[in-house]
Amino acid sequence: MRWKLGPFPTTLLEIAILVSIAVFVFETARERRQVVWRSALVWPGLLFVVAGAIAAVTAPSLMHGVGLYRAYILEPILFAVVLINVVRTPRRAFIVAAALAAGAAAAGLTNSAVVLMGLLSRTYDVRETPPVVIYSTANAVALYVVPITAVMGSLALYARGRERIAGIVFFAAGVVVTGLSFSRGGWMALAAVVVGLALSHRRRLILLGVALLGGGGLLLVPPIFHRIVVETQNVYGNTVFSRLELWTAAVKLLEHRPILGAGLSGFQDRVAPYYARAQTSANFIDPHNIVLNFWVEMGLLGLIAIVWIFIAVFRVAWRGWRRGDADWRPYHLGVLLAMVAVIVHGMVDVPYFKNDLSLEFWTLIGVTWAGIQWGGRGLKQARPDVQLAA
Repeated sequence: MRWKLGPFPTTLLEIAILVSIAVFVFETARERRQVVWRSALVWPGLLFVVAGAIAAVTAPSLMHGVGLYRAYILEPILFAVVLINVVRTPRRAFIVAAALAAGAAAAGLTNSAVVLMGLLSRTYDVRETPPVVIYSTANAVALYVVPITAVMGSLALYARGRERIAGIVFFAAGVVVTGLSFSRGGWMALAAVVVGLALSHRRRLILLGVALLGGGGLLLVPPIFHRIVVETQNVYGNTVFSRLELWTAAVKLLEHRPILGAGLSGFQDRVAPYYARAQTSANFIDPHNIVLNFWVEMGLLGLIAIVWIFIAVFRVAWRGWRRGDADWRPYHLGVLLAMVAVIVHGMVDVPYFKNDLSLEFWTLIGVTWAGIQWGGRGLKQARPDVQLAA
């Protein structure tokens, strides 16, 4: 849902973010509260902001670059700062997680219904690109849904009461949506999440066995089997060959621009001399690999910043899961596995440079950051008499 405010394009999502930030600033000033912002993520986050600013200035189109800088970097990070100050209890963390899950379910199940109708009526051949409803590609469905599924799966295993029930419901919905997205990258990311959840549990061997049997059973389902077989054949629908060409072109581009990359929104223009299909409809707007994506879009400094951010998030979430307050621990594990999903799916796709994905990424970081800030004040050891639901 897009329109313009004067010469500047905007979206309903952006307006909602800006209104949230404005209300937070107003309430903070009125109540004279001090804004909490210090954490292990401050320095990598600032480096990310600086790298983004450089990438916007060096982009082929300054207007477009600044627009993406605003939508992909500044606004999501500011929203994360709002969350760390507002999400002070596990109940509020659940509201955030449940809202994300509800949005993912609404978009995902709608898309799944269309895919299912296509399969039943035999109007959809799994060797072709799956049909979509809200998103422009089926991969975009899985990119958004799987990280949320990781959080809800953690709640399903370790939360209590209605949080656990909601976790079970939304985890099941996420599995269905990801399966019917026919996104092979999404399947890999979901498999990594399921394995991570199983390994985290004291009955890990049983859960791993169930996961293995379930995954093996799904591979025997004809549409899923045929979708995977496509990758072994040089036919339409095979993404291996197209991505190899794209990655090769991106590497050649980086050989000539190793420091600055192509700039925000600059990949399509600047990869053209190195990519034979740059002017065809088969062209991609990003390299479809998480390392190449950040290097091309934000330069070497941006790549260093995002690696630093991932390391910081993993450390914070892991410490929160192992030593944090009992009611917060499921959220820390969920965020940790969500980051795993981002990396796994990101090996073959673009898990960040979209409006919804960048906001989701920093929202999840804000939740685990809030858990560290308010969950027992400094990662104190959980009381021995407090047991996680299992």
